[in-house]
Amino acid sequence: MALPGLAPRAPANRHEVVGRRAVFLDRDGVIIRAVVRNGKPYAAQSVAELAILPGVPGALQQLRAAGFVNVVATNQPDVGAGKLPRATVEAMHARLAQTLAIDAFKVCYHTEAEDCACRKPKPGMILDAARELGLDVGKSFMVGDRWRDVGAARNAGCQALFIDYSYDEKRPEKPYVAVNSLADAAEFILRSS
Repeated sequence: MALPGLAPRAPANRHEVVGRRAVFLDRDGVIIRAVVRNGKPYAAQSVAELAILPGVPGALQQLRAAGFVNVVATNQPDVGAGKLPRATVEAMHARLAQTLAIDAFKVCYHTEAEDCACRKPKPGMILDAARELGLDVGKSFMVGDRWRDVGAARNAGCQALFIDYSYDEKRPEKPYVAVNSLADAAEFILRSS
């Protein structure tokens, strides 16, 4: 779901390289609080459960003001598994879009068993957003809190930033930049740009 006003710009001439920088963001654990049970993170299940993490609104505004396109790229397999209606996820994203400086949402609704091209750590959501919005993946960043996010960044060709909550699950493979929050990630991105 792309928000209005983000159509890619056509090149002025055939030699001009068009590609805006983006920050790809996992949703649960980066933008909103993940529900952690027995050391494992789970997605919010309703609009009422949305709890925006501290520092997120300001970090997203700073990134947008610096010219970055903010794109949420999130796996939501509970929809594919029949545990959560797609309309609920879309309502959550509509609420986040009203509140935060988010320019687009890319969502994988598939389960692991479906072996799709969009489920992180595969790069499908990032690459689709880049094509649709005219983004330069090589000049972009991915901020996530799970090994799948870091893997998607690596597979797409953008720099990974990892918020480590010490979940009881597989660890990401390096390289990545360790950060404490989205605000911390935004500070690193803005310093390095």
